[in-house]
Amino acid sequence: MHSTPAPTPFASRTAAALMAVLLAACCLCAGLFTAPAARADEWRDKEYWLADSGITKAWEVSKGAGVKVAIIDSGIDAQHPDLKGAVVGGYDASGSGQPDGLKSVGSKPEHGTLVATMLAGRGHQPAAASPSPSPAPTVPPDGIMGVAPEAQLLSVSTWLGSANPSGKSDQDQIPEAVRWAVDNGAKVINISLGSTTPQWPQSWDAAFLYAEQKDVVIVAAAGNRVGGNTQVGAPATIPGVLTVAGLDRRNVASVDASSQGISIGVAAPAENLLGGLPGGGYAEWAGTSGSTPIVAGVAALIRSKWPDMSAEQVINRIVSTAKDAGAPGKDPLYGYGILNAEAALKADVPETKVNPLGTIAEWIRVHRRGNAAPATPLPTAAPAPSAAPTLPEATVPAAKAPSQRDSAIGAAVVIGFAALFVAIIAAAAIQLRRAARNPSPAVEEPDTGVMESVKERPGSKVTGPADG
Repeated sequence: MHSTPAPTPFASRTAAALMAVLLAACCLCAGLFTAPAARADEWRDKEYWLADSGITKAWEVSKGAGVKVAIIDSGIDAQHPDLKGAVVGGYDASGSGQPDGLKSVGSKPEHGTLVATMLAGRGHQPAAASPSPSPAPTVPPDGIMGVAPEAQLLSVSTWLGSANPSGKSDQDQIPEAVRWAVDNGAKVINISLGSTTPQWPQSWDAAFLYAEQKDVVIVAAAGNRVGGNTQVGAPATIPGVLTVAGLDRRNVASVDASSQGISIGVAAPAENLLGGLPGGGYAEWAGTSGSTPIVAGVAALIRSKWPDMSAEQVINRIVSTAKDAGAPGKDPLYGYGILNAEAALKADVPETKVNPLGTIAEWIRVHRRGNAAPATPLPTAAPAPSAAPTLPEATVPAAKAPSQRDSAIGAAVVIGFAALFVAIIAAAAIQLRRAARNPSPAVEEPDTGVMESVKERPGSKVTGPADG
């Protein structure tokens, strides 16, 4: 059974005060170009993961038709030539974007479009057809082809990584985004966002439980060491979430564009990636933000092929067909192994009623017993894992002297150094409990995902969506 980091109530309260959601991507650009009008397709040639991860073979079975995938990110440019007709709805959870979620917002407004094109890009320019009397495309269209090119996208915009003009915090945006996605028909949710702590605010519990009850697959990024994420951070630590680690071009765990942790489910390419930019351009980038839509796209392929297959079975099919890597069996770098999309769509996988990555319902039952119950009732039919996930007790920060309000008992009552020390420790514990109820964002870790401007390629310009 997959063991997910599960903070003790005290550790959870301690870390909740430090929660600050950041973009998980290492979007360090090797190149940033606008797309010329008609030219040989060099972009498709860069999508090595389509063949290496077995995706082109998986297309023989499914291309994701009929499946809605919600992308909780910075918003999507639905006018990108490679996303023509892909985005069918959206919502703004940030309070700073457009109601339809199609305005790119936040510290990295391009991030959502990069993710969307990798997941469900459709390419552009008409495909080359064979001669009559039985014409059929012999060359695929130019531009980026996503993992699930026939899936439908829902754009849920959030403002993360810098101060939100509307004042809405990540503690409000993330659960609101998840609930909207579930209520609007998403069968898969892609969250290429992460944090620097494995704990998550209690305000997230009910939303992720709601998604679990509604049979939705949530796929999240493990984070990147180069961005300050040495360990997997929430929401990728939430039980039941399919967490994605990153690989380099050698199919080895990426040193910079990944992290590690026992919640990792599967690994996928994270370096030398290619995605679309708002306005019609493209960028080479890296990070588990790009690995995540690869895996979420495979989940969409599976849900299209088997519409009645449960989320538990979808996740189990992905992890059980992964190619083992690293230490034998499951390990903190690769999870269950390296993604194999062809096997995930073609292999004979026994049915299961248990999510190998755990269940948030059981985690809440075990770890929130002393707190108020979540707004959404716990499901009664879902089986519980054989053992509740646990996390070693966190190291408590060094106690600081309490404020005058928090130390009302104070020095006037307590005499002597030893007694005063005890009072300080007690007051610090009270302060931590208060912080858990009303967590305040910590100072952001420096993030390396900012794209550096690169001069436009001579003679190129954005031409808009092509016909066909």
